[in-house]
Amino acid sequence: MKGTSLRDVAPLALAVGFGVLQSGQAIAQEVPSPEGAQAAYAGSPDARLDALQQQINAQTQRLEAMRESLQAQERELFRMQNALNDEILASARARGAPAPVLVPSLNQAPTFREIQPVGEAIATTPPPPRPAEAGAPATPVQYDVAQVAQAAAQESAQAPQPVGQAPESDTRPPEVAQIFDQPGVLTPSGKFVLEPSLQYGYSGNDRVALVGYTVIPAILIGLIDVRQVKTTTAIATLTGRYGINRRMEVEAKVPYVYIHSDTVSREIFTGSAQDNVFDADGNGLGDVEFTARYQINQGGPDKPFYIGWLRYKSRTGRDLFEVTTDCVTRCVSNTTGTGLPLELPTGSGFHAVQPGITWLYPSDPVVFFGSFSYLYNFERNDVSRKVLLGEDEFLGDVKAGDILGFNLGMGLALNEKAAISIGYDQSIIGKTKQNGQEVAGAVRITLGTLLLGGTYRFNDRASLNVALGVGVTRDTPDLTLTARVPINF
Repeated sequence: MKGTSLRDVAPLALAVGFGVLQSGQAIAQEVPSPEGAQAAYAGSPDARLDALQQQINAQTQRLEAMRESLQAQERELFRMQNALNDEILASARARGAPAPVLVPSLNQAPTFREIQPVGEAIATTPPPPRPAEAGAPATPVQYDVAQVAQAAAQESAQAPQPVGQAPESDTRPPEVAQIFDQPGVLTPSGKFVLEPSLQYGYSGNDRVALVGYTVIPAILIGLIDVRQVKTTTAIATLTGRYGINRRMEVEAKVPYVYIHSDTVSREIFTGSAQDNVFDADGNGLGDVEFTARYQINQGGPDKPFYIGWLRYKSRTGRDLFEVTTDCVTRCVSNTTGTGLPLELPTGSGFHAVQPGITWLYPSDPVVFFGSFSYLYNFERNDVSRKVLLGEDEFLGDVKAGDILGFNLGMGLALNEKAAISIGYDQSIIGKTKQNGQEVAGAVRITLGTLLLGGTYRFNDRASLNVALGVGVTRDTPDLTLTARVPINF
């Protein structure tokens, strides 16, 4: 059925109609002529009534057989139209293509109303005989069977009566080049998608620390510490998605994280003009995630699609409280320290749940999309961090700030295999609290990223997706580059 169009279904509809007309003509040819009927009714009144009853019963059986044949042919036409619609959807779902226009279908099982004969209604019992003139035979009830069959076929095709519940449409949101973490198109029912991906990130941040006191304005007595922090991350992720039904899928994501940080520090007013470099790295399993998505409504061209989702993030990665920190005040051999971790963490250290909703709005030739979400970090009790010489510093109850996020994008299909997307993603991170109080120096942070992505589909099973992100705020990573290869099974 691949490549089938409405023009391919039209011959089947004409064949069905031609078969109906041929059946009606065959039945019409079997109706006896008036001369034959008069000859059959030349006997006694009872014999004439019996002959008339037999004729009516025979014609009723033929009409019933023709009705069953019409039902079988229309069911076959209905099945082929559904198969054609599925093929049109499968071939038109190029990355970024809007929802296709489907072939009109009955969407119901064919039904029939009672077929009315010409002049009188068909009855299971013979109609009362008309008074006949003396010596004249009774006139039988006559039917234009071809006309009746044609009228029944037209009535069934034009005004079908609903039987039960109409089958659910398989219309799915259009696919776009993925630039955000949450995809917008669900996995088809019973299908599995394996998606390996690799993300590279780089961020640089400058900080000036003033430690001292002023005698008069503009005169500082103490230490000025100038720092440049340069962080490089590489995250390899293996993601699996499975379509439970037409509107629901589940996803599991397992990341492996490598992170490296270089801190350049120059202490002014200490007699040293050289930079001190402190480097640290970390690698290992990151935070495993599980997500369930559900398509809320059935959209279409110029109608939005809404997909609700719920994400759970574990804390399987090594967190900040488990790595050793070069402390500032509690080190025995070093009374100051750098305050930097000697090994970098690979996880956030907090369980989190994130509900959200994604929307897509097809408007030929582009698709607009976006999402809203809220990530809630669960509080950790009796937390301690490790410092030098194996000591532990008790911190108490710690709760990381929650994250409010939203994004907006636009996708455009260049052809059946290539598409591009552009969008903006923003997250607002709340303040961290310790023992119910805000941590000294804690502030709200806004992360804004401008993203540009493209997709190329190699075949029906595999495609390549690349997304580039550029930070637009000081706290956002300067660069993120992500490559995904979804493979369908």
